[in-house]
Amino acid sequence: MKRRIIPIFVPHRGCPHDCIFCNQKKITGVSTDITSSDVRNIVEEYLETIDKDAIVEIAFFGGSFTAIDVDIQRNLLSVAKEYVDKGLVQDIRMSTRPDCISQEILDMLKEYSVSIIELGVQSLDEDVLRDSIRGHNAEQVFKSSKLIKENGINLGLQMMVGLPSDTEEKCINTAKKFIELDPYCVRIYPTLVVKETGLEDLLNRKQYNSFSLEESVDIVKKLLALFYVNNINVIRVGLQATDDIQIGKAVVDGPYHPAFRELVEGAMIKDYLESIVIENKATSKIVVNTNKKNISKIIGNKKTNTNYLKEKLNIILKTKEANIDLDSLEIVIDDEKVIKTSFKDIYIKLCNIYNL
Repeated sequence: MKRRIIPIFVPHRGCPHDCIFCNQKKITGVSTDITSSDVRNIVEEYLETIDKDAIVEIAFFGGSFTAIDVDIQRNLLSVAKEYVDKGLVQDIRMSTRPDCISQEILDMLKEYSVSIIELGVQSLDEDVLRDSIRGHNAEQVFKSSKLIKENGINLGLQMMVGLPSDTEEKCINTAKKFIELDPYCVRIYPTLVVKETGLEDLLNRKQYNSFSLEESVDIVKKLLALFYVNNINVIRVGLQATDDIQIGKAVVDGPYHPAFRELVEGAMIKDYLESIVIENKATSKIVVNTNKKNISKIIGNKKTNTNYLKEKLNIILKTKEANIDLDSLEIVIDDEKVIKTSFKDIYIKLCNIYNL
């Protein structure tokens, strides 16, 4: 069944301080407080356009929801719960900080049928947390994650790539620790320098350098391989494009791309196909028979994979739409050898290629 999200943005309300990368008003495009009437109006508007057989979720994003005054939390959640009780909404989700979770808070959230809590973790490296002015340590993440799961609530974890002091190794270590926590879902965001943030100040003082787009893609493809092999659902890769979230507007620097996930997944397929070509000593072409939904991923954004194989290995890459499972591929090498594989097997191979 299709899942449909009704987003309710609570801009920076509740956050105890500003992390070095954060300007929620710019990121969410919302600068005013939200009321219970606003929640009702937003939900009603979305429900008019959502298919009746869809799984519907109300999601409170933006600020650290559980740090808001508890009366305001109850006020907003009471509206959301009405729709759960009526059977019109199946899940209530929220994002918050790891240091804003306690048994008392969870007891209250369960009263209102909250079913998914995402923690803005960003990193599990102590130096990165310190230099990003997160205000919590890694141990707090482990404690809060355990408590959320013990209370029967689905755990989401969010990480950022390219924060101050960050490296590829630190990102990979964070991903491996995420896997140990066995979350319900994960989000990965490349760090963008947003206007009116501490990170912009560091950039202007030449005390911070963003990861390039190429570097970020190269790191995140390894994170995705790890998560996919371990059956972790990665529900977002990269910030959603808005009127403000683009270079030259709210974003002043960093690896922004409106199709960042497509770039990453295309790079993963490129690496796999290159290994197949070399291992099987292909001489002229490979044809990938696939479900039509996978074609753009295989050829790469703006045919980057097609061009790469031709220019580097003198191999022609072709795709052919086939009536096969979405998770399956058939690769025909030089009109002779046929390799049948699955994306799960591809990700396992990529973990070996990436030495993970």
